[in-house]
Amino acid sequence: MENMTIFDSPGKGRGLKANKEFWAGDVIFSEPSLAAVVFDSLAERICHSCFRRQDKLQRCGQCKFSHYCDRTCQRAGWAEHKQECSAIKNFGKAPNENIRLVARIMWRLDKDGDVVSDMQLTTLDQLEDHIEDMPEDDLKEFKVDVHNFLDYWPRNCKQHTSEVISHVFGLINCNGFTVSDQRGLQAVGVGLFPNLCLVNHDCWPNCSVILNHGKIELRSLGKIAEGEELTVSYVDFINVSEERRRLLKTQYFFDCTCHHCKERIKDDLKMGGREQDGVKPSEEQVKESTDYCYQMLDKMDQARLKGDYHEVVKICKECIEKTEPILADTHIYLLRMWSTMSEVQAYLQYFEEAAEYARKMVDGYTKLYHPNNATLGMAAMRAGVTHWQAGLIEVGHGMICKAYAILMVTHGPTHPITKDLESMRVQTEMELRMFKQNEYVYHSMREAALKNKPMTMMHEPKSMEEGIKNLFHRRK
Repeated sequence: MENMTIFDSPGKGRGLKANKEFWAGDVIFSEPSLAAVVFDSLAERICHSCFRRQDKLQRCGQCKFSHYCDRTCQRAGWAEHKQECSAIKNFGKAPNENIRLVARIMWRLDKDGDVVSDMQLTTLDQLEDHIEDMPEDDLKEFKVDVHNFLDYWPRNCKQHTSEVISHVFGLINCNGFTVSDQRGLQAVGVGLFPNLCLVNHDCWPNCSVILNHGKIELRSLGKIAEGEELTVSYVDFINVSEERRRLLKTQYFFDCTCHHCKERIKDDLKMGGREQDGVKPSEEQVKESTDYCYQMLDKMDQARLKGDYHEVVKICKECIEKTEPILADTHIYLLRMWSTMSEVQAYLQYFEEAAEYARKMVDGYTKLYHPNNATLGMAAMRAGVTHWQAGLIEVGHGMICKAYAILMVTHGPTHPITKDLESMRVQTEMELRMFKQNEYVYHSMREAALKNKPMTMMHEPKSMEEGIKNLFHRRK
């Protein structure tokens, strides 16, 4: 870990700073989890060893809870699962994900000690748990978890005080990192990464974190000078400053004093009106459209949760027609409408409409996000695929190239999603050359190919709860 040093960050406590200069895409450090578990809701659909999503998983014959791809994964995960397996059998059922994660952490510490590898910069007892900052309702639920853990913890294992157990629960409450599936597209579990806990927050950070082949990587988003603090964003920058500060105070127990929060940078774009021919709508018009959008978003979410996607389209269209002339193309509520319309219309296979809204969404994101933001990269990838599906190869190829450039920085060349993008980039480049040589032949070949091999349905749109998640996991 010679790339960085622990130091006292003014107003933040301990943090990490760079020991040398870094450039965009550099891996500053890579770290395996101390322990990780699959979310309760996905326990039967995700391998408990490699965290891959599989249609058919093999269930552990002893505890009947853990699921694996095959015997290879089961053997690979046995070292972590052995004591857990016995505990679940004796307890009679699997406890919730937080209890399971704390138990795995305690078994790991009992086996390997406070420092489990030469790469670990801090011990868990040196990290903040923020238990004293918890609201009363959260504290009640927290105490229930601790009580249930003590019932679950085997009597033949090393016994720990409730204070020690509470400290670990506090750590995962504010420092647990969401573990994604093998392609990095869905959060499927939660783990604890001690070194990552030392990286402080900034709303406009100089680093990003990605899970790659079972390890998290801290990657530089741009040039970082020697001695500069390394930062990541705990919340999505798409939120306005006030909302980001509220989330950070509620979830991570600190007041954000970063430059973008103090100066409310880009808040005017996120909640502003559309300027046409030098004329802007009045504040009253913008507020009225914003309030209307907010109400329609709630209706849209309800229809989406019910799987009534035609109703979602109807609500979105009505809202867009009324508010698009008033709200700026960077207004966060309008962006959310465009994003939903793009996703749902693609699922319903109205690809040309989906492509139009996806392009608007990416244009808006480009004005708001850091040029190397992973969310922007994923949005550009989605827009590129949607344009390709619509037969708009020129824009589609451009979007895929944009996405590839961003994800090469945020995810790196070996990440599965970047490899997928590279294949898309090569394919669309070939198709674009064919298109430029003869448009008629290109479209004729495309139509023939689609008839011979019908285009598969898009994945069903996710519920709003499974949309963009915060960097760090907090149990709701």
